[in-house]
Amino acid sequence: MRRTNTTNFLLILLAAVVVGLLWTPAALAQATSPQAPSPQATSAQATSVQADKLSNMTSHIGKLTGRAEDADMQYRRYCVGCHGDIGNGEGENAQWLDPKPRNFTLGIFKCRSTPTGTLPTDQDLYDTIGRGLVTSNMPQWIPLTDQERANLVAKVKSFSPRFATEKPGTPIQIPPEPQVTAAELKEGKEVYDRVQCWKCHGRTGRGDGPSASTLTDDQGVPIKPYNFHDETRFKCGSSDEDLYRIFMTGLDGTPMPSWSDNIKPDEAWALVLYLRTLQPIHSKEKEIAKQIGLNSTTSTTTPAATPQK
Repeated sequence: MRRTNTTNFLLILLAAVVVGLLWTPAALAQATSPQAPSPQATSAQATSVQADKLSNMTSHIGKLTGRAEDADMQYRRYCVGCHGDIGNGEGENAQWLDPKPRNFTLGIFKCRSTPTGTLPTDQDLYDTIGRGLVTSNMPQWIPLTDQERANLVAKVKSFSPRFATEKPGTPIQIPPEPQVTAAELKEGKEVYDRVQCWKCHGRTGRGDGPSASTLTDDQGVPIKPYNFHDETRFKCGSSDEDLYRIFMTGLDGTPMPSWSDNIKPDEAWALVLYLRTLQPIHSKEKEIAKQIGLNSTTSTTTPAATPQK
């Protein structure tokens, strides 16, 4: 019995020594004082704040103010089947669609009035919802009221953390459109050849250029160049100004770059007018091109290198 008690006493004494070595006064003070948040906790808190901003996201289009929380019913009815519950473009219909639905979580949009790499304005998103995207399954959402469209803009923004930390880019300035002349059309064709538009869109604008079959979007999904020869509407509109804007802002998320650093404004306008000669519509551009024998199948200059995005 005495040996057992002695053994227990020695074990208790040893434990006390170990605790004394581990729990120094500094360690004891640290254990009893309020703890500073760890980097992980700080990150979680920042994410929580960001999430609050996104859930309360608003949009402003003219006198309209849209609210994400007010768009839940419309998003569920019109959008979730393609874009998914969390806006990642993986709705139940997505597997059947070509091109694939936009992944809103990335904050990258094709149709913008702002420079490449920047966020679109609320007006840009509002216009896209009302206009739809030609050659895709994104229709014109005519049944929506103006307020419902504004609410959906806020809802779309709420899926990407970019909208919680970044502001939209400044819309580009579009100079006045020039008169249609033979000289403008010739310059437009020269630009088309020089910057190698034909590599993707083809010599006659059919979207059958030598690079067409190799193109993919930013998520690695095959994507087709626009077919000017058969279509009358563009991806992001139908007016000459819409086409000019596409050149100068690019279609982010696609192989179509911004040409703002490589094409001057007057050259961009000449290119707009020339592309009108390729479309299946009666136009002054086509009449003049026919009169001067402007042939879309022949090259006028040595192609230049494609710009870096």
